[in-house]
Amino acid sequence: MTLLSKLRVGIVGAGIMGRGHAEVLAAHPHAEITAVASRTREHAEELAGRVGAAVHPDYQELLASGTVDAVSVTTPDHLHADVMVAAAEAGVHILVEKPFTTTVADADRALAAIRRAGVVAMCLFNHRWVPAYAQAKDQMPLLGEAVVGYARKNDTIHVPTEMIGWADRTTCAWFLSSHDIDLVTWLFDDEVVEVFATARYGKLRAMGVDTPDAMQIQARFSRGATATFESAWIYPNTFPTMVDSYVTVVGEDGVVQLDRQRENIQLATDKGYTYPRNMLQRVVHGIPAGAYRDAIEHFVHCARTGTEPLITVESSRHVTAVLAAAHESARTGLPVKVVGRD
Repeated sequence: MTLLSKLRVGIVGAGIMGRGHAEVLAAHPHAEITAVASRTREHAEELAGRVGAAVHPDYQELLASGTVDAVSVTTPDHLHADVMVAAAEAGVHILVEKPFTTTVADADRALAAIRRAGVVAMCLFNHRWVPAYAQAKDQMPLLGEAVVGYARKNDTIHVPTEMIGWADRTTCAWFLSSHDIDLVTWLFDDEVVEVFATARYGKLRAMGVDTPDAMQIQARFSRGATATFESAWIYPNTFPTMVDSYVTVVGEDGVVQLDRQRENIQLATDKGYTYPRNMLQRVVHGIPAGAYRDAIEHFVHCARTGTEPLITVESSRHVTAVLAAAHESARTGLPVKVVGRD
């Protein structure tokens, strides 16, 4: 594939994540944001004005404009698949926010379209670029065969009630545990074959948001290891971090623990005591930095060179299959096998 001197990127979805992608891409020397489309016209116009891009009424017109080599898909979770299929059919590279899709059928048709078209595609599971997690991956051989894992990712109630307006179209597991399932399957170098899950409804439903307060997933891997994935998003807003994130992995010969609650800085003011986040997203001397930026820059490099990304669409499809099985298990109260690829 011919090296692209500058990757022309269209942003599809101009909400919080769209603005985050745009901040990184606008600062990249080999990327240029040329187009923006969003269901909310004023959001699209505001973002496009900030980065000097054209506004399109929908992703179909954006793809047909001939002004993009790649799209950054930052729509709500359940809307990813149609954009990815259309982009692949247009021969456009794809960066998509997690989760890849929210149904196995959508994941399979997106995966098929991507592989058929031969475009570069990556789901933005940015935790693989957190230095501690990447170091843990390098140290996994010292732990021996994986035995058990635990991953917790819990949010304050600000997230489902104020930060996103579509919490009733997703769950805390799709929104949060998708990161951890990708991370632990990568650390274990294995896939989940069966899950048992439970979901608790109550507080958010009483507030008019029809989504679980919390979910817990028990996962069995193909080589016999097990892992628990916990997600909740009803922590009080007084909690010192918006996200409470913790991972432990136990092997036959050792253990790794990763606690991201305190990210090297503590801040006390008359308004509260907090641990500002800086591993995923931060700005250093006016320049975006952190694992989030590093993951997006990896995609830009892969799209410009035709290189397969570290995160394959097949592995991201597996995360979708695990979560789909977990939600079915929570609904039925029974263990559910994870649907593999044909």
